[in-house]
Amino acid sequence: MTAVTEIWSYRNLIYNLAQRELRARYKKSILGWLWSLINPASMLLIYTVVFGTFLKGSAPDMGNGDSGIFALYLFAGLYLWNFFNGTVTGAIAALQAGGLLNKVYFPPACPAIANTLTVLLQAFIEAGILLVVMIVLGNVGWTLVLFPVLIVMVMLFALGFGLFLSIYNIYYRDVGYLVGIAMNVLFYATPIVYRLDQVPQTLGGIPIRRIITLNPITQFVGWSRDVFYLLRWPSLASTIGLLVVSVGTFLLGAAVFNRKSRLITEEL
Repeated sequence: MTAVTEIWSYRNLIYNLAQRELRARYKKSILGWLWSLINPASMLLIYTVVFGTFLKGSAPDMGNGDSGIFALYLFAGLYLWNFFNGTVTGAIAALQAGGLLNKVYFPPACPAIANTLTVLLQAFIEAGILLVVMIVLGNVGWTLVLFPVLIVMVMLFALGFGLFLSIYNIYYRDVGYLVGIAMNVLFYATPIVYRLDQVPQTLGGIPIRRIITLNPITQFVGWSRDVFYLLRWPSLASTIGLLVVSVGTFLLGAAVFNRKSRLITEEL
């Protein structure tokens, strides 16, 4: 609680750090904030062509009964992955570049939290585009009220991971490189560009589908598709499980970060 109170007292600094990052992101760019739409759109186009056209990827029917649209099914999971990935990798980069800590004191978690706010804004932009398309197609329902719950859970889960990894990256810079590799593996270990029912139950005696199902990101992506695409309510067991995992990961990551960040200025 002391750490939370201290971070809250520096909320203006967090806001200013987030604002500075947003201003610097597209500084001297002709298109400016249009890149926040172009980047995810180009990624979506590439994955749709490769996995939807070349590899014959398919999507289930939408919640309103219309035929499935692979690009929308993909986007309903892709924006959430971008949010998770941006929060984790951004937290590592923000702390590593935190030279300001050597000049003035503030809670070391502030740069990671500021980064989370900027990534959160991008996630809302992408989710907003998805929502507009779904409204145009008439594929909306009361399940959308779960969207804020989903975003908060993913944010806690990703920030907990980001804080945990960022502090170890200061002491062992190999962590950042390993995280980059792990994120690439995790992306394809999560049913984003493919459907979970396309994964075989076992592969070489290994219960591969079960392992992928236990991946928390798989559950988050499933939630997002339930909310936006399939218009169905996630199960109570899934809700409770994800809440426990999200809060538990955040508390563990924050505890480790707070304990090891006391002498962080010496390492920076």
